[in-house]
Amino acid sequence: MTPAQNADPKELQRFEAVAGHWWDPQGPLKTLHGMNPLRLRFIKERVDLAGRKVLDVGCGGGLLTEAMTAAGANVTGIDLAHEALLVARLHAIENGLAIDYCETSVEDLAHTSPAAFDVVTCLEMLEHVPDPASVVASCARLVKPGGRVFFSTINRTPKAWLMAVVGAEYVLNILPRGTHEYARFIRPSELAAWMRAAGLATETISGVRYWPVVNHYALSPVVDVNYLVCARREEP
Repeated sequence: MTPAQNADPKELQRFEAVAGHWWDPQGPLKTLHGMNPLRLRFIKERVDLAGRKVLDVGCGGGLLTEAMTAAGANVTGIDLAHEALLVARLHAIENGLAIDYCETSVEDLAHTSPAAFDVVTCLEMLEHVPDPASVVASCARLVKPGGRVFFSTINRTPKAWLMAVVGAEYVLNILPRGTHEYARFIRPSELAAWMRAAGLATETISGVRYWPVVNHYALSPVVDVNYLVCARREEP
């Protein structure tokens, strides 16, 4: 599979359609707003972002990208969703943030800039691409030896289908319908195998719990729905 093929046009169109609402905390992407502080804390507890060169893969409108920039990192955000990147660039300018946003695939960037970053993040993206293993391998190539790579995705379990698809999209309506496809959810064992093949060693895996009544997210030892992973690129 070539880099240009590792994107689903329907997925890109779906995110392009909501690009104008990216920074609306009550809009169609409000779950990302709710999760973002938790995601940032998970990263900051494992790496000092100050002065680090960081790549945010699948950055969308820049929620995590801006948060890591505010934490002192020098961040590059990449995505293939053109409209989302326009929103990200405009929002960064409005807030006086120096962020390098690029419309490119992670595979292409890995070819031109190997081992260029101290930290790579790829959150809520793997379950939206045809070949997630290719993304994992490219993230591994982009981080320096000894650097950290962070992933988050959704486990392929009946509970995840019930909560992330039925509950979130059809009952609670906190996500647009069609956001997730159950067959693309990823078991932790699958992600771990792709990371090992790419030279990444798993350091931490943590589940994410959600209380819809109070709209609260917290880390959990249970990984049967959403989960976060921190991995380290092994030294040569």
